[in-house]
Amino acid sequence: MIIIAIILVVLVLYVISFFNRLKTLQVQIKASIQEIGNQLKRQADLIPNLVDSAKGYLAHEKGIMKMLSDARTSVNSAVNSGDATKIDQAQSMINKALSSFKVIVESNPQLQAAGVVTDLMNELRDTSDKVMYARRTLIDLTADYNTSIATIPGVWFAPALGFQPEKGFETPTSGEFLSVSSAETQTPKVKLN
Repeated sequence: MIIIAIILVVLVLYVISFFNRLKTLQVQIKASIQEIGNQLKRQADLIPNLVDSAKGYLAHEKGIMKMLSDARTSVNSAVNSGDATKIDQAQSMINKALSSFKVIVESNPQLQAAGVVTDLMNELRDTSDKVMYARRTLIDLTADYNTSIATIPGVWFAPALGFQPEKGFETPTSGEFLSVSSAETQTPKVKLN
C-alpha cells in the first residue's frame, strides 16, 4: 500500500512539474513574440528619425521614404495587434523598403561616405540582427514546446492538461527562395576602383 502511495505521489509531482514546464514555455513564447514586436517598434521609431537626418542626401528618392513610412505604419499596427503573422508581414514590408534604400546607398559613393548615412546603415544592421535574434528565440522556444507535447510522456499528458501545439511563424513552403540559382553560387567579385 505504501509503495502504491509513493508511486502516486511521484506521478502527481511529475505531472505538476510537466504542466509547469509547458506553461513556462508558453509564457516564454508569448514574451518572445512581444520581443519581436518590441524590436520592430524600435526599428519603426528609430529608422525614420535617422532617415530624416539623411533626407538631405536622399531628396530625389521620395518613393523610398514613402515605403519606409508605410512600413512603419504597418509595424505599429502589427505590434498593437500582437499577431505573429501580422508582425511577420510587417517585417517583410520593412525589409523590402530597407533593401531598396540599401541599393540606393550602395550605388552612390557620396551617400556611403556621409556619416549620417553610415550611422543609418549601422543601425539598420544592428536592428536587423536584433529582430533575427528575437525570431530565432521564438523558433527555438516553439520547437522545444512542441517537442515536449509530441513526445512521450508529453503525448499522454499534454492533451489531458489542455496543451495544444504552438504554430510560431508561418513560412511559405514554395517559392523561389527555396532554390539557389547558378548566379547565386558564383563567387562575388569586389572592385574598389
